[in-house]
Amino acid sequence: MDTTDRTVLRISGTDAQEFLQGLVTNDVARLKDGLVYTALLTAQGKYRADFFLVPDGADILLDVDSALAPQLTKVLSMYKLRSDVTIEATDLSVTRGLGDAPEGAFADPRDASLGWRGYAGQPGQDVDWDALRVAACVPQTGVELTPDTFILEAGFERLNGVDFKKGCYVGQEVTARMKHKTELRKGLAVVDVTGAAPVGTEISNNGKVAGTLFTQSGGKAIAYLRFDRAGADMQAEGATVSYTA
Repeated sequence: MDTTDRTVLRISGTDAQEFLQGLVTNDVARLKDGLVYTALLTAQGKYRADFFLVPDGADILLDVDSALAPQLTKVLSMYKLRSDVTIEATDLSVTRGLGDAPEGAFADPRDASLGWRGYAGQPGQDVDWDALRVAACVPQTGVELTPDTFILEAGFERLNGVDFKKGCYVGQEVTARMKHKTELRKGLAVVDVTGAAPVGTEISNNGKVAGTLFTQSGGKAIAYLRFDRAGADMQAEGATVSYTA
């Protein structure tokens, strides 16, 4: 099936790769191997948008949640200054599936369980993607990933979404400091859940806020936790939430 909530932008021009390399969290040179999952951050190191970069001849396609596409286009256009870079929308659709990738499609770099992504009209498959995301603790734009997110707390290192050797990019200093100077005390994790509660429900443990409950599927869920307060018998409205480190 088509992933209708995605927009594909085309980044072209002689400076396209260098332009993106100075902005995003991952190494754009990895395009030679397939899709690159990456993010654009604020100067304070917080999440602005996540997306896939897709090799397309001399151009680079950018696969992003449609809700973020207009603002992302505006921000990228602001950064390009006098670079030889053109940013334009396309009418390409995104398809997804499991198993061997069809010709012209690419393996999803975040986790092997997420299959492939296609941009050339490859037939997609009807899959319970939320169940796969929860099992692999893969955050989603606008759900687990919000303007308050620090990408290392969202698992971007594990998801192949950040490169610590590529050099400077927007928000790099804060991200590097979190990597090298602190132990993460908060972050996304898979929890067991009995019952159900709306996405965004506060999780409490012994009367103290322990986190937030997000996507739920098959008795599991993705939660943002304060690890020092997380435990085996937490509450989220009518749901019971359990976390084991």
